[in-house]
Amino acid sequence: MRSTPLSIRLLLPALLVCSLPAHALELKGRLEWMHKVDMRVIENGIVEKVNVTTGQHVKAGDVLVRMDQRKQKAALLEAKARVARATLSLDDAARDMARTQELFDRGLIAEEELKDGELKQAVAQTEMESAKATEEAAQVALEHTELKAPFSGIIAANTAWQGAVIFAGKQDQPLVTLAPDDQMVARVLVTADVLRRQSVGQSAQVLVNGSSRNGKIYRQGVEAVRIEPEGAIYELDIIFKPNGKELLRPSESVRVVLP
Repeated sequence: MRSTPLSIRLLLPALLVCSLPAHALELKGRLEWMHKVDMRVIENGIVEKVNVTTGQHVKAGDVLVRMDQRKQKAALLEAKARVARATLSLDDAARDMARTQELFDRGLIAEEELKDGELKQAVAQTEMESAKATEEAAQVALEHTELKAPFSGIIAANTAWQGAVIFAGKQDQPLVTLAPDDQMVARVLVTADVLRRQSVGQSAQVLVNGSSRNGKIYRQGVEAVRIEPEGAIYELDIIFKPNGKELLRPSESVRVVLP
């Protein structure tokens, strides 16, 4: 068995090296979320309903938090009514234009009257487009009263409470933090010489909860997290899939075996 390089042994206990067969290297690390999303509302309002708690698994599209929607629903109804009025006006303008065109073709009216008819129809069409844009904006505003899960995952944090008054510009904390639970990251600290021997996509083993998981190198650190007397220390992330619906938490200790 080859001897352990001095640059690795000097990192203990942050970097634990064990006796391994062949050229494999075992390191002590910790779990991290692959990524997480902090979710906030973008308009002022009152929290009407909270559908989740910390640690709960959710599916993509699930409504996590709903704000009071009365104002937005009223605005949407008004916008729909405006579209209805614009539709009637455009239909009337189209019928008037058809009659005007017929009269002009028969030589019964002047060209100026034909242009007036065309102008009225153009104005009616513009009103219709404006009304539809207002309706779409009202629909978006209504959708923004709900925080929906952008992907399936686990609620990592929840600070929303029913009845809470939320000011969009003064949200010191997110209402909900969501992290994917179908993949986790095992993070280890390595020296530059170990980092150079690894490559993104390379296979690795993660030892957690008494069993081994197949993983692969997901990300290599670029900037050092600290400087030791023997050299710079970098992060190395290995991504893997949890078994079934087991709940793995960030900062749990794991071991990573690099080939």
